[in-house]
Amino acid sequence: MTLRVWDLAHGRSGDKGDICNIGLIARDDAAYTTLCQQVTPERMHQHFGDMIKGDIERYELPNIRALNFVCKGALDGGGTLSLRSDHLGKVMYTWLLRMELDDE
Repeated sequence: MTLRVWDLAHGRSGDKGDICNIGLIARDDAAYTTLCQQVTPERMHQHFGDMIKGDIERYELPNIRALNFVCKGALDGGGTLSLRSDHLGKVMYTWLLRMELDDE
């Protein structure tokens, strides 16, 4: 069985211009630990490929078992410029929830 981020968390995402903000909220403490270990900016770049052209900054919020990712250059110019179907980044969290994790 393949372990995916959605097995451990739920999420939300949105935009500010060409920056997409993706939040993951772990289902429990063990899930938060696994997410912190495995959902890194490097892994996100691998997962999203050339969809995210800029840096990805990760912020940890342990009191609420959450991770927040600020993805620069992720929306092809943003809502007023992009021709992508998700130019506001509202469903990018669902793509992140599909990321496969190592089943430890």
